[in-house]
Amino acid sequence: MTKFILGKHSSSQFSQEMESIRNHLLRMGGLVEKQLGDALEALLNNDSAVAEKVLITEDEVDELEKRIDEECARVLALRQPAAIDLRTILAVSKCVSDLERIGDESAKIAQQSLEQEGELPMSLVGVKHIGHSVKHMLNSALDAFARFDADKAIEAAAHDDEVDTEYQAAMRSLVTLMMEDPRSITRVLNLMWVLRSLERVGDHARNICEQVVYLVKGKDVRHFSVDEMLAAVQNKRHGGEPE
Repeated sequence: MTKFILGKHSSSQFSQEMESIRNHLLRMGGLVEKQLGDALEALLNNDSAVAEKVLITEDEVDELEKRIDEECARVLALRQPAAIDLRTILAVSKCVSDLERIGDESAKIAQQSLEQEGELPMSLVGVKHIGHSVKHMLNSALDAFARFDADKAIEAAAHDDEVDTEYQAAMRSLVTLMMEDPRSITRVLNLMWVLRSLERVGDHARNICEQVVYLVKGKDVRHFSVDEMLAAVQNKRHGGEPE
């Protein structure tokens, strides 16, 4: 895996602090990825043991969030970082928040799997496919962060529109199902909450992609379309990389 490209430091301690922040961010990302995968497995296989594991992991994710926040605050207060190091701290801080929320959504999915009764109408909503899509988005976003790769981040962000389209189609199918079979209302409502959580995971993964572009290119692309993000990256290339 490609290492972060950080600024040149006169202090080896500063370098170690930045590397520690990076490592903890990637560790948190790995835990959240596992949480999401386990939550989907628990739901699809009706596996309560796996669901409970997701809920237990939530505590570890929360502890890492606090630890990284403390590390970032310490570096900002004592080192007064500039340029790439400052962008790294700011981007990490925002990504940590999104990762924690992905963990929360994964825990919600796991909780729904514990509460579900009877078989879910999986064939109607494609929850397995949407779950795969958001897992891929999250993995690609974290890989882009680790590799300092703005192009990969934009490529991953582009999948959010596909996830949104799939989500809307699935919700329409579920509404139809409830109208046709009122007995399914409770089960369908639970599945709607699951789909909503997956859609939010996609949003948070896209947020991480936007922070990668900011980190690498120094350009705030929040609320940009994918085409606008591409244009921003191309403009930076023509105008030189930010220091």
